[in-house]
Amino acid sequence: MKKLDAKALRGLDENETPPAIPRHPIFFILDNIYDTYNIGGLFRLADALAIEKLYICGDSETPPNHRIKKASIGTYKIVPWEYCKTTEDAIKNLRKEQPGIHIAAIEQDPRSVPYQDHTYTKPLALMVSNETTGAKKEVLDLCDSILEIPMCGINISLNVIISAGIVSYHAYNQLDILTDSTV
Repeated sequence: MKKLDAKALRGLDENETPPAIPRHPIFFILDNIYDTYNIGGLFRLADALAIEKLYICGDSETPPNHRIKKASIGTYKIVPWEYCKTTEDAIKNLRKEQPGIHIAAIEQDPRSVPYQDHTYTKPLALMVSNETTGAKKEVLDLCDSILEIPMCGINISLNVIISAGIVSYHAYNQLDILTDSTV
């Protein structure tokens, strides 16, 4: 498969069918993400991992927002995505479309477990939430697990792109996706 650099990705025509690539049964749920640059960065991460689909939920902006376009370097044209009015709708739709899916929130919560102690299964959805308020209890209650990244400093959290990257690459390694050529 031919890889595209930033210039080529930005130059892809939005009206053309994106190049077909094998996709993994992994999904990202963006729960009311406020910062459009974070949304763009999550598109880049989603492309890097060849996830199946990205769900943008709630008050989040969607492409073709110019900051999403800029931060994503055009990957929003490649990664399948869908807007859902609520995160609850996205979770319910995923459960219907992907029987047996495991939905894991990356969030700090009294119920959370360290991400590295979790056993990942496919299909898998990873949810990141609003940078300031986090996920609502009602949304967390719909998830199968809540995963936390240990924080050793004074800051209580990481950027959502960093959090999604840490957990998703760990899950890919555990599931042996990065070395599986049969996708």
